[in-house]
Amino acid sequence: MTDEAGRVLLGRSLRGTWELPGGKNDGGESFVEAAVRELEEETGLRAKAADARLLAILMDAVHGMPRVTAAVRVVDFCGKPAVREPDLIHRWEWHDVADLPTLAAALFTPSAHVLDVVWPGLLPGLPPVHRHPLV
Repeated sequence: MTDEAGRVLLGRSLRGTWELPGGKNDGGESFVEAAVRELEEETGLRAKAADARLLAILMDAVHGMPRVTAAVRVVDFCGKPAVREPDLIHRWEWHDVADLPTLAAALFTPSAHVLDVVWPGLLPGLPPVHRHPLV
């Protein structure tokens, strides 16, 4: 998600990485519904499912465990970001897109892959991922 100035919201996690808002989806919800719910749970920002778009499904593996990531872009929201899960995130900050390559080493890999869906080539050297674009 981006703000009116085009900056990307990232949270500084307890693991020391920068991460996009996100999480797991509940059984009966779509990826878009999960993204909107997780956004509010983690940051306090409110969005409608109609203001979010599923861009791609990404698949990779960590230590032999498959991982599926939905790249969802929120195009409208209200509120100001706040830390709502202090056991996971220290702070939320807006970052200029041009500054993202300097954060690349500290980006959570699934977040980096999602950013690469929106801005292809901005973050060179990412680990392999199977990308299934939907737009």
